[in-house]
Amino acid sequence: MHWVTGLPPGGNRCYNAFLVIVDIFSKTAIFLPCHKDDSAMDKALLIWNRVVSWTGIFTIISNRDHKFTSALWTNLHQLFGTKLSFSTAYHPQADCLAERMIQTLEDMVRRFCAYGLEFKYCDGFILDWCTLLPALELAYKTSIHASTNEAPAIIEKGWNLKLPQDSLMKHLVGIHPTASSFKGMLEKTRKHAIKGFRKLKDSFEGPLVIKAFHGENAFEVELSEGLSNKNPRFPVSLIKPYKSSDTEKFHLTNKVPEVIPPIKSSGIKKITKVLKERKLRTNKVREYLVRYSEPTWEDEWLAEKDLPEATKLLRGFRHTRNNNITKQYYFFRGRECEA
Repeated sequence: MHWVTGLPPGGNRCYNAFLVIVDIFSKTAIFLPCHKDDSAMDKALLIWNRVVSWTGIFTIISNRDHKFTSALWTNLHQLFGTKLSFSTAYHPQADCLAERMIQTLEDMVRRFCAYGLEFKYCDGFILDWCTLLPALELAYKTSIHASTNEAPAIIEKGWNLKLPQDSLMKHLVGIHPTASSFKGMLEKTRKHAIKGFRKLKDSFEGPLVIKAFHGENAFEVELSEGLSNKNPRFPVSLIKPYKSSDTEKFHLTNKVPEVIPPIKSSGIKKITKVLKERKLRTNKVREYLVRYSEPTWEDEWLAEKDLPEATKLLRGFRHTRNNNITKQYYFFRGRECEA
C-alpha cells in the first residue's frame, strides 16, 4: 500500500492524491482517489469502505508515513485484527510491488493526459486523471501480468472479467458482410496489446528462407506477412541457423544417426586459393594467407618465397585485387586530385 501525492485537483471533490493497494499473490490492484491532508481516521474509513468489504482483514505493508505510525491508525487496526508491517527507513524495496505499480499507473495516466491532465469529449464533458482511475483499474486487472502469465482478475476470481470488446467481437460478423476483416484487425490489435513490444521479447524472427547473397556481408530473405514492410536485406551478422524442435512437423524417430567417419588427411599440403595479402613492417616481406585443399588444414600466412608452386594463384589474386581497388581522391588547396 502506498500513497501518491502532488497531483493537480481532479474530480468533483478536487482530489489531489490517490491510494494504491496491490495484492502480493494475485497482483490485482485498487486505485482510490483521496486528499493529501486527510487524517488517519479518513484513511482508515477509506480502506474499510472500499477494501475490507471486498477482501476482508489482511496484512498491510506500507512505508513509515506519520499517519501510518500514529496511535489512532495503530489502535484502529488492532481492533480490526490487521497486521501492520512497516518498511525500513530509506529502504523502499520492502514495498517494491506498490512502487512498481505506481510507475505503471503513472504511465497509463500519461498516455491519456499527455498534453494536460484533463481533456474534453466531443459533447463538452471534462475527463481528468481522477475520472480515468476506474477504467485504468479494469484495464490493468484484465491484462496479462509478466510474473504470473495470467490476468490478475483470473487469479483473484477464477474467471476473467467480461469487457465491451468481447461482445463486439462476438456480434461483429453479423453486423456487415465486410466485418470479418475488421474482426481480424481487432484480433491483431488485441494480440499486440497483450503481448506488447517489450525488450525481452524474441530477439530473432523466423525461420526465413534466404533468397540471395549480396557480396560477402549482406543477404536477402523472403519476409513473412507480418514483416512485409521491412527491408529484405540484412547484414550477415544478424543471421542465425534455425534449429527446429517441432517433433510433429519433422516426425523425429529414435533411429540412431549414421556416424560419418573422420576425413583422413593425405599429408600433402596443396594450396587451392590465396585469400589475403599483407606486408610486414619489420623486414618488409609480403605474406599471403592461403587455403589448402584438405579441410583439416587451417589457413596459413606464408611468404612469397615459400609459394613456388602457387605462382598462377598469386597472379590471379593480384589481378582480382587490382580490379577491385576503387579510386581514391584527395583535396589539395580546393582542387580534386586523383590518386
